[in-house]
Amino acid sequence: MEPVLLDKDGPVAWLILDRPEKRNALSLELMKNMLNKLKIIEQDQDIRVVVIRGNGPAFCAGHDLKEMVGENLDVPHFHKIFSLCAEMMQTIFKLPQPVIAQVHGIATAAGCQLVAACDLAIAETGAQFATPGVKIGLFCSTPSVPLVRAVGRRRALEMLLTGCFISAEEAERFGLINRIVAPDKLVEQARNWAMEIAQYSRYTLSFGKQTFYNQVDLDTPSAYNIATHAIVMNCLAQDAQEGMSAFLEKREPEWKNR
Repeated sequence: MEPVLLDKDGPVAWLILDRPEKRNALSLELMKNMLNKLKIIEQDQDIRVVVIRGNGPAFCAGHDLKEMVGENLDVPHFHKIFSLCAEMMQTIFKLPQPVIAQVHGIATAAGCQLVAACDLAIAETGAQFATPGVKIGLFCSTPSVPLVRAVGRRRALEMLLTGCFISAEEAERFGLINRIVAPDKLVEQARNWAMEIAQYSRYTLSFGKQTFYNQVDLDTPSAYNIATHAIVMNCLAQDAQEGMSAFLEKREPEWKNR
């Protein structure tokens, strides 16, 4: 069995972490498999939105510590683990499709990093989040990268320095997740959200995601320069012309995804 499953539901792709007995820990094999699946999704013109979820009792418990303890381990071994993880997280960031994390149970360490690396996140009421590496002498340095960009410096440092769990309510307040739903509604609501987004042009979703991240960390004048150029070019796209014409003509648009 592969550690990551890929399931398509119309315009939505589901990436399913499938190591339930290990709480979906991010082994080297799982991360390689995830990268391969992400590359398939990137090239699939029918997929407009991606949802990442986990099988079993947890979303993801972080790295597989059994791959990180032993007398014969060296710098190249650890560099392989964390470089591969960074590549996986950045591939999600660069993916043309919006990515939603569907969280249940716990999301800890690199699992919390995975939530923060996604564009959007929805969680059940009982979900919990933590970066607890400090408790075992291993500071969550790599998880801190997307975490601080999602929740800000002080809240990120509080999570990183204490290692304490935060609830779904706190995670929503911090900005780590967008929505909280009842456990028995999680799959349904995640699918509905994904389908709501997936009704739009794949080209426009991809263009918009890229433009958003290109400008979000810039100063205001620079951000406006990026956004102004982007929206000018967007106006010339076939789907933008079709969408505006459909609105004026009071009909549904027919997307060509270009």
